Amino acid sequence: MKILFIGDIMGSPGRRAADGMLAGLRSKYDCRMAIVNAENAAGGLGLSEPCAKSLFAAGADVLTMGNHTFAKRSVGSYLDDEIRIVRPANYPPGVPGRGWGIYQTLGGESVAVVNLLGRVFMDAVDCPFRAADSVLDEIVDHTKIIVVDMHAEATSEKVAMGRYLEGRVSAVIGTHTHVQTSDEKVLPGGTAYITDAGMTGVEYSVIGMDYSTVIGRFLTHVPGKFQLAEGTASINGVVVDIDTQTGRAVSIQRVTETE
Repeated sequence: MKILFIGDIMGSPGRRAADGMLAGLRSKYDCRMAIVNAENAAGGLGLSEPCAKSLFAAGADVLTMGNHTFAKRSVGSYLDDEIRIVRPANYPPGVPGRGWGIYQTLGGESVAVVNLLGRVFMDAVDCPFRAADSVLDEIVDHTKIIVVDMHAEATSEKVAMGRYLEGRVSAVIGTHTHVQTSDEKVLPGGTAYITDAGMTGVEYSVIGMDYSTVIGRFLTHVPGKFQLAEGTASINGVVVDIDTQTGRAVSIQRVTETE
């Protein structure tokens, strides 16, 4: 069984790319589920209810989040109501939403989706490694197919999470840096891994932002508001093939599609 995972949606260009190409990618790779990281879908920072609904309409089954989960204040109550969105499981108790969920594919398989947030160069949240242990204790009796979105800055933390969860989950997919890495592999324990799935947004940009505003900040060190880039957008992500009987990954491949 194949699952499509799409990297961070960056604002309206990313949503446009998803709307125009997500369904085609699902068909092209014969994927039974599409998981999309949507933490930057609303204006390049956070998620809103209308943006989430547009991604579901485009073909996303589950949305994952990250450190910008609560950038839009209005999203809190929506996270409580919309079970198809998972925010980092290692946020403290009492935070709106849920850190994992179990969802049905088009073929009827049960897939657990878990979201974790790294701590290196990031927010001081609870330990993602211990949070993963707690979540897996709850999931283990329900399904063997488990996909983890590890939203983190440091490559080392993502790699460590991949090794830590090796043999216990089907896939550990890194997000956040917006740059697709080329280290995709199936670890010996049967867990598919990639350090970063990449970004869905304007290709000719600086990680989705207008390059001139970013370069200006580097040149002058004067604070200024970044602007979303405009132009041709690309979808970046991975397709993971999973043995439904064992929950072990068979393969993982990078995918890139441009408007």
